[in-house]
Amino acid sequence: MLGLLLVLQVATLSAQSATSTVYDRVILSGRVMDPASKLDAVRNIGLLDGRIAVITAQAVRGRDTIDARGLVVAPGFIDIHAHGQTPETYRYYSLDGVTTALELELGTSDVDAWYRERSAGERINYGVSIGHIKVRMLVMHDSGTVMPVGDGAYRAASAAQITEIAKRIETGLSQGAVDVGAGFPYTPAATREELLAVFRVAAKTKTPVHVHITPGVAGLKEALSLAGETGAPLHVVHINSAGLAETPVMLSMISEARAQGRDVTTEAYPYDAGMTEIKSATIQDIYKTAPDARLAELEWQKTGERLNRESFDRYSRTGGPVVVHTNTEPMVAAAIKSPLTIIASDAYWQNGTGHPRTTGTFSRVLGRYVRETHSLSLMEAIRKMTLMPAQRLEARVPAMRQKGRLQAGADADITIFDPATVVDRSTYREPALSPVGIQYVIVNGVSVVANGRALEDVKPGKAVRAPFALRGRVSAGTVHRELDAH
Repeated sequence: MLGLLLVLQVATLSAQSATSTVYDRVILSGRVMDPASKLDAVRNIGLLDGRIAVITAQAVRGRDTIDARGLVVAPGFIDIHAHGQTPETYRYYSLDGVTTALELELGTSDVDAWYRERSAGERINYGVSIGHIKVRMLVMHDSGTVMPVGDGAYRAASAAQITEIAKRIETGLSQGAVDVGAGFPYTPAATREELLAVFRVAAKTKTPVHVHITPGVAGLKEALSLAGETGAPLHVVHINSAGLAETPVMLSMISEARAQGRDVTTEAYPYDAGMTEIKSATIQDIYKTAPDARLAELEWQKTGERLNRESFDRYSRTGGPVVVHTNTEPMVAAAIKSPLTIIASDAYWQNGTGHPRTTGTFSRVLGRYVRETHSLSLMEAIRKMTLMPAQRLEARVPAMRQKGRLQAGADADITIFDPATVVDRSTYREPALSPVGIQYVIVNGVSVVANGRALEDVKPGKAVRAPFALRGRVSAGTVHRELDAH
């Protein structure tokens, strides 16, 4: 009886505190969905100092109020594979409900410089990997801008160069890179010895290697072998794009590896065509001598034309994004539905244009795969967009434990959407069209989208960064905050 009275007393005091406090802002009467606790109920939320202070059925007061009746209140979406880390793309991501966008495949060759470039603030949270592709381009003196086009792709590294590549990746980790990025098809001359050196560096700190594998079952076997031999965690990017018709088999391989205790995860995006730079090795190595029938898989994004020998050669000289039509909707659906997959956009944007997944990935999943085809429950879709990516990264970046959740104490990164209308609108011809149904997006307690419109001149985003040493190797004793406020 005394125990029951104590519980009731604590509950009463908590309710009184919630009703008496005036919060920075409150979100009222929304359907609050938290995949971590499985909460799915109408609740009020109070935000204070950039964090969630209370989630309650009691009335709450705030200096600013959002009426969320009829809307879903979810953790902010976390995109762990987003190329194009610029104010322009951050704006597009926020309109799609994304509060954290990370460049973890291509990455950078200079982690400190990458974060310094954004130190004045961005509208959403951001972070980067130390990228094998970028480091290799630097060490091999490749002339490419985005992807390697010369020695960075096509020349084997010497023993001394492999040592230099590994050293630079180790330095990047010591500077707080979120993980190690790699793309095997973009660096076809990289030997197994070189790749093992990269994986060994990652294994020292149990840092995931975020890999664009060589396509198909053989490519997945290669990545699993590298991870198994070194003990490095492995994240396989866009399994539907890497697997195509072999996607179900490859998902089974990842499931089996996980059942054996291996630290392996994967992701998918909800489109049946990819996009990349036409000059990159992943396109040139496949299509440079292909017949016209095979070249017709390629679409020049700016005009919509399918390529032939003449146009392929012409556009290969000028460079630019090319749409790659090699996948099918059944394979995309298989990947999206799998309980193994995180939702990640692989956003691609340069020179004012790109793939529609840049602007519509998360809304497309909610509209098409939840509401229209019922391939996913709403809670499962939200889990794939929030909790799963946070959990993939939180061992390396402890601050991610405060993201992907709607709980007291968590970061106030919140996406509020209309489940009855949310859907993407962007196409390959008009990739910049923003989705509908994403009503409010809050980053660290500050609105960046309100009433479906992007708010301008707001920069509440923070750097997502692993604990890092001031100099030398990663040290558990000398670290900075893993999430730096501006």
